[in-house]
Amino acid sequence: MCPKTSKTTPLLLIGGICFVIVLVGITGITLINNINLSNIIRLNEKVASDSVSNNENQIKELNYVNNHPRNVYLKLNASSRDDENDEQMQKEQEQLELPKISAVIGGSKPKVEDNQVKESSEAISPSSSTFSSHSSAGELTSTPSGGDAPSSSTVSVTAPPLPFGGFKYNQSSGLIDYEKRNQVVKMMEHAWHNYKLYAWGKNELRPLSQRPHSASIFGSYDLGATIVDGLDTLYIMGLEKEYREGRDWIERKFSLDNISAELSVFETNIRFVGGMLTLYAFTGDPLYKEKAQHVADKLLPAFQTPTGIPYALVNTKTGVAKNYGWASGGSSILSEFGTLHLEFAYLSDITGNPLYRERVQTIRQVLKEIEKPKGLYPNFLNPKTGKWGQLHMSLGALGDSYYEYLLKAWLQSGQTDEEAREMFDEAMLAILDKMVRTSPGGLTYVSDLKFDRLEHKMDHLACFSGGLFALGAATRQNDYTDKYMEVGKGITNTCHESYIRAPTQLGPEAFRFSEAVEARALRSQEKYYILRPETFESYFVLWRLTHDQKYRDWGWEAVLALEKHCRTAHGYCGLRNVYQQEPQKDDVQQSFFLAETLKYLYLLFSDDSVLPLDEWVFNTEAHPLPIKGANAYYRQAPVTLPVSNAS
Repeated sequence: MCPKTSKTTPLLLIGGICFVIVLVGITGITLINNINLSNIIRLNEKVASDSVSNNENQIKELNYVNNHPRNVYLKLNASSRDDENDEQMQKEQEQLELPKISAVIGGSKPKVEDNQVKESSEAISPSSSTFSSHSSAGELTSTPSGGDAPSSSTVSVTAPPLPFGGFKYNQSSGLIDYEKRNQVVKMMEHAWHNYKLYAWGKNELRPLSQRPHSASIFGSYDLGATIVDGLDTLYIMGLEKEYREGRDWIERKFSLDNISAELSVFETNIRFVGGMLTLYAFTGDPLYKEKAQHVADKLLPAFQTPTGIPYALVNTKTGVAKNYGWASGGSSILSEFGTLHLEFAYLSDITGNPLYRERVQTIRQVLKEIEKPKGLYPNFLNPKTGKWGQLHMSLGALGDSYYEYLLKAWLQSGQTDEEAREMFDEAMLAILDKMVRTSPGGLTYVSDLKFDRLEHKMDHLACFSGGLFALGAATRQNDYTDKYMEVGKGITNTCHESYIRAPTQLGPEAFRFSEAVEARALRSQEKYYILRPETFESYFVLWRLTHDQKYRDWGWEAVLALEKHCRTAHGYCGLRNVYQQEPQKDDVQQSFFLAETLKYLYLLFSDDSVLPLDEWVFNTEAHPLPIKGANAYYRQAPVTLPVSNAS
């Protein structure tokens, strides 16, 4: 017999189900809230942790925003105002007032105001201290003596970063051509952005193929040659976002530790070591000094030869070094081993390690003491025997930058390296006598010389010598001054002629002189243009020294020609034949196009206060290095002098 069902049962069942549903809902909401709260707590903890980590990294690596060169002087001024209201800071400054750095309006460097150094019972003063002869404005190093002073003490006042973005001081001087300079900046942006898009971290870009250029002199390794080479140009132009991208890549990615490749000692030095050293001078960021030293150390095994003349190639992983097989019986090349002095000497000064300077000074002594045929330097020297190779002399390929570095080593030293200046003058006088000629049409050129026979051919590479002769004339008055300037202007004019005699208005790789032709390439392998900068370098130097408007006009002609014939949708290419109306492009955007070509054109249309020639000297890759004793950004490592405590 089945039990009788109550009418209230369905109501109780429905109520129970509803209660369970509500209970489950409340429990679920509570659980979700707890989970969210836990996640929020963990997220806050991570943010706090990241903030602490970031702060530590910023202190260690120079926070870009806080130390941004545009903001440095604002920070200094704000700091001064805060100090007036900070009693504790006042007391500390009363004990020892350090030299204050102030911006020079109308110039490009800060100055140390000597009258702001105050004396106290323990103060550093001329009567109680000895200032190091290695100090420069902005980096004073002194050692107190006498009394209860410690055996040695160093006070260093470091210059702030170089003003970022065009050094806009003398805007009322009338020497800035804003329209033309802005066009060069746009060219730089176009070249950089396409490199970033299609070849970031690789060495160079192939604009037509829209891919990296794996056949560059640095191969397919991820060395970022365009980044390192072009970064100081971005800095000068004020392209902050792009500069920060490049610096970030260098910090995270750049290293030679795992690169097993035979790298050119010369090219690696002028592009990587030179580029890093310039960035260190500009910013004071220790990252760049560390990277410069890292690269230089990888090159040192190449110097292990009986004479100290380095080999041309070195494997940066194994240290095995050798010369090119084609170079005159295993010889080293003058323009390569002779183009290390600026970078290695400066690296010694900012690191305090004399090794780098010693290596290049050994090269100097070999070249000073060796017998030179008719006062000239052949292009090849055997690093084992110390004897010249074939007697081929040139102010172009294989010889060029050696002569450049003689003059510039003297300038870099604050004109104290008299040995370098004497060697420069002796070499230039021999070149003027044996290699510089005037064509029937009145064009001055410097010819290659092979076995006492003039070739009457001049390389595009030798077009830098117009600026070199002019710089030699402007920096010392002697019996050769007028001749140097005359030849410098003449060579620069000749190189301009080699440009305007081509339908593209761009110059060939080499050009010849005869009764039938002048300043024109005759052979097919001489007719190409690979975005080279040497002619524009001379325009820039001659403009700075003379302010003759024609040099700016010639530079603007070149800008228009580059835009018309070399620009593509994805970067800039060289030309295979400058004498064709519609020349074929070579599909390579050279790293030196960003490092040199665009930099010199930008400076050509800038004010003289942007990297003034009495404060900066350009390496052969157009990386400006500070002049010792004349530039606050030299940033020499402090030298502490020992002091006797004897009474």
